[in-house]
Amino acid sequence: MTKAELVEQMAKDAGISKAAANKALDAFVASVKKALKKKDGKLTLVGFGTFSKVRRKARKGVNPATGEKIKIKARNVVRFKPGKGLKDAI
Repeated sequence: MTKAELVEQMAKDAGISKAAANKALDAFVASVKKALKKKDGKLTLVGFGTFSKVRRKARKGVNPATGEKIKIKARNVVRFKPGKGLKDAI
């Protein structure tokens, strides 16, 4: 599903215009980003799931094209753990 398809579905389900649904979706995405930027970086939506920020350690890797060993820097990544309601729906 694309963003446009999601906006269309949200507008249909909520009985609002596509512009309002797009604005609501953009606000939701911005709020998730803001929550994950914080130090503890965690957002829980009961019944849906939890977004959390995790620090991935630096590690060594291999360039598959050349076989050359490379260093991969440490960085923050986002993890999503589905909640019971989402697991049951799928």
